[in-house]
Amino acid sequence: MARKKGSLREFQEHLAARLTVAAQGKASAALLGVQAGNDYWLLNLSDSGEIVPLPPLAPVPLTKSWFSGIANIRGNLYSVADFSALRGGEPTPMNAASRLLLVGTRHGSNAALLVTRMLGLKNPETLTSVPAAEGQHPWEAEHLVDADGREWKKLNVRALLADPDFMEIGA
Repeated sequence: MARKKGSLREFQEHLAARLTVAAQGKASAALLGVQAGNDYWLLNLSDSGEIVPLPPLAPVPLTKSWFSGIANIRGNLYSVADFSALRGGEPTPMNAASRLLLVGTRHGSNAALLVTRMLGLKNPETLTSVPAAEGQHPWEAEHLVDADGREWKKLNVRALLADPDFMEIGA
């Protein structure tokens, strides 16, 4: 029993130290990496929302080809957009590696992105900014390259949710 109290105490001390560092602005701003089709994307952790395994999707007739359907996540309905197909890529395979990224909850929208797989956290200090290609979407905030030469695109979730092309799912 004493062991548990010690563990709780250590946890509280660790949490207090992390909150102090964050309050001083010294916390590292990790980014969440995902793969959508052949592209690699980064999202701010504060915008990334919850990540869930792919549940069954209810199809919705008369919608655009990139609109995958409706997902029921713990009693809440989410509109699901295939992020690869939305950008003109191949449809995302619906397999064990596929995930739903619930991106809209923080912004008052039950929107989810279907992605190929999760790639984990990335440290922004290990990435270098590069010029973006012409004709990018308004929600592509930045292009970055990692130490291995892999190109990453940073997703501006707020801009995606405000994009009329994203919000208009009717075919």
